[in-house]
Amino acid sequence: MKTDFVEIFQTIRASLQPYATVGFSNRVNSETSFDLWSDKNVVIEGRQRNEVFFASVIIQKGHVGFYYMPVYTEPDMKKIFGPELLKLLNGKSCFHIKKLDDALMLQIEEALAAGFKVYKEKGWV
Repeated sequence: MKTDFVEIFQTIRASLQPYATVGFSNRVNSETSFDLWSDKNVVIEGRQRNEVFFASVIIQKGHVGFYYMPVYTEPDMKKIFGPELLKLLNGKSCFHIKKLDDALMLQIEEALAAGFKVYKEKGWV
């Protein structure tokens, strides 16, 4: 069980990094923040966009924030989350993580894979 925020951040960032090679780019890659964006020109809900946010991880004051936009754009994505991950959801797309074990990390990795699939199907990446 990881409780050190730097270690939690680094573990989640390591799972995000491979997505930077399959169509996402990162704008911030620091010791406390990492994010992924699609730079495709797309139309979402009738609005032209030249970027789409996918996910990020940020060390905050009292937790590590895992921001996961697919759950915001596709609320049914919540059905794939296990109860351990779902109880950490604060708001529409931010998970507040204070402790990280293998089971929770597996759920995060599964969510990333499912979110990538949705973005790919929509042509957002």
